[in-house]
Amino acid sequence: MQISTLILLLAAVLIAVFWLGRDKAIRCAGGIGSVRKLHSLPGYYGYYTAIWCGIPGLILIGLWFMAGDVLILQQITSQLPEHLRQLPGPELSLVVNDIKNMAAGQFINPARIGELSDAAEQYTNLQDASRWILAWSMLAVVCLGFGWAWSRLSPGFRARNRVERVMKTGLILASTLAVFTSVGILFSVVIEAFRFFQKVPVADFLFGLNWSPQTAIRPDQVGSSGSFGAIPLLFGTLLISGIAMLVAVPLGLMIAIYLSEYASRKVRSWVKPLVEVLAGIPTVVYGYFAALTVAPLLRNFGESLGWSVASESALGAGLVMGVMIIPFVSSLSDDVIHAVPQSLRDGSYGLGATRSETVKRVVLPAALPGIVSAVLLAVSRAIGETMIVVMAAGLAANLTINPLEAVTTVTVQIVTLLVGDQEFDSTKTLAAFALGLVLFVVTLILNVIALRVVRRYREQYE
Repeated sequence: MQISTLILLLAAVLIAVFWLGRDKAIRCAGGIGSVRKLHSLPGYYGYYTAIWCGIPGLILIGLWFMAGDVLILQQITSQLPEHLRQLPGPELSLVVNDIKNMAAGQFINPARIGELSDAAEQYTNLQDASRWILAWSMLAVVCLGFGWAWSRLSPGFRARNRVERVMKTGLILASTLAVFTSVGILFSVVIEAFRFFQKVPVADFLFGLNWSPQTAIRPDQVGSSGSFGAIPLLFGTLLISGIAMLVAVPLGLMIAIYLSEYASRKVRSWVKPLVEVLAGIPTVVYGYFAALTVAPLLRNFGESLGWSVASESALGAGLVMGVMIIPFVSSLSDDVIHAVPQSLRDGSYGLGATRSETVKRVVLPAALPGIVSAVLLAVSRAIGETMIVVMAAGLAANLTINPLEAVTTVTVQIVTLLVGDQEFDSTKTLAAFALGLVLFVVTLILNVIALRVVRRYREQYE
């Protein structure tokens, strides 16, 4: 039995037990006309029954996902021939992968088919057996949970309190998981970045002017030990993000002001969704547009003026990235401006101010905290963009503020460093974690600035 089938069956069972629990609560009360005798609404009794059936089943499936394949592979490995069991860890992992691929019907090394055929067949049999054991075990725990919940249902049973307690616990677990995930990501980046800084001094990384992480073929080459100065990457990131913000922020704010203060309800209902469609376009499409349309136009226009414009330039990438970010600024700013109390506008009109004066002196200052948050969200989106930069700005780590030249960004270099067969403890690979730590610090600083601005102006208008 496939896991997807098992999950669908569990969902069907939960729907059934929900209606059974609800129906029993109504019958215990004496019918639909006597539900006032129940402590909670009938639906809560159904939810309570479904919870006691669903949570044990989901826990069992989660345990199977975490430990089932590991136990099966341990069983398979213990029965391999002696010369395979004695292989080092990495080589034994390759053998295990060959067993999995062979069981899935994929191509493996023909020389190993004979010695691994029995193991692959046993792996398939154990997988099938474990799924059936999971299915029957889940049926057993679902029945036990249903029996326990069914025996508790009565008119005085506080089903709503129990269901809300379970939901509250689930929300706490979800928030705790999010916090621990963030802490785990931070620690993993910090630890690997610390290993990098043991090989490369922090000052050389933060203030170095040359980025050349590749390993040279000959010892006498300039980059034989690698050069890891991050200044060109930071300048490239700031340059492209700055160009994008020069496009996105004015246009996005003007769109938001028009939709919120000037457009009719019918125009707003049409224009806002059309603008937000830009946020749903894949970034690779923007990258193609930048590389095949915007970049040639900029190069031809620059040549007509006598300028030297690179085929991959920061200007082209920044312009297209700005167009992509417009919905982030316009939509969030529109919601914030639209939420400004109408009483502030009416008071301004009552003092004789025009609509434009009201927008400039009342509405925008009142909405400034939300607008700042929208802009900083757009900045974070621009800093983290990769595909457009790869296709339109290139991979050259040039230290320049000329938008007509090719540059690269921190995120692009992170992808470049981690692509391919690389040693995970090499300086080149560890440099990606140091760059990730820099991005984390930059984002943290932006968030701190945003919080300070929001607190300052929120106190003024509350």
